[in-house]
Amino acid sequence: MKKGKISELVMKFVFLAAACTSVLAVALICVFLFGNGFPAMFKIGLPEFLLGQKWKPSNNLFGILPFILGSIYVTTGAILIGVPIALLTAIFMAHYCPKGIYPVVKATVNLMAGIPSVVYGFFGLVVIVPFMRDVTGADGSTMLTAALLLGIMILPTVTIQAESSIRSVPSSYYEGSLALGATHERSVFFAVFPAAKSGIMAGVVLGIGRAIGETMAVIMVAGNQTWMPQGIFKGLRTMTANIVMEMGYAADLHREALIATGVVLFIFILIINLSVSALKRRTMYE
Repeated sequence: MKKGKISELVMKFVFLAAACTSVLAVALICVFLFGNGFPAMFKIGLPEFLLGQKWKPSNNLFGILPFILGSIYVTTGAILIGVPIALLTAIFMAHYCPKGIYPVVKATVNLMAGIPSVVYGFFGLVVIVPFMRDVTGADGSTMLTAALLLGIMILPTVTIQAESSIRSVPSSYYEGSLALGATHERSVFFAVFPAAKSGIMAGVVLGIGRAIGETMAVIMVAGNQTWMPQGIFKGLRTMTANIVMEMGYAADLHREALIATGVVLFIFILIINLSVSALKRRTMYE
């Protein structure tokens, strides 16, 4: 057998092994989560677990509705704050940014994507929390603070995906709009931007996944109250924060309930990933 054929077979084996490792890792995570989480749900009672409003492990009360709502509210706030800024940034980078400063802007956005979440959390703790305390006159560790910080954190994710989608639109869309008499702004916002909507939505969904799965930054700025969310100027706790804060000392049913919370979070993330896949398939056929 020729040396080239042997190398090709070896590389095929390496690629197959890498792919199988990834699939096996996901499968093991699913087996662990569902194998330990579902029994806890049925022990507690599915309605009591998903719709219960009290989390008191010492009294065997394991309702995670406050954490589900906390995750949804904080993620929604982050999307409302971060997505418009990210989309405008992407449009600026794709069609308005001077070539001389584009490398600086691009590098800055990429750098933001690589900053660890605990650094964002520290920034929120020492800058945003005192600022919100001075502005609102209440405790700065609130739902609004967490949403604002997560809005900053999802900026690079949405911006990078949106810019790539905008740049992938054929130049004929822009040029045809100009030929019909439209201005530069109208051509960008009413011809190019709508053509990139599927890719942009995929970026938004990825941003949602980043926000709903964030842990350390939220722990540091959200207040971590276990009761039902009571307003944007009150503290709350998300599903990820609850797991991290209590898993270290949890035992028996308490530990199983935290794993079951991870199952609910996993299902949320799975839905988000399926949404991204659906949007990508839609983009391919448009």
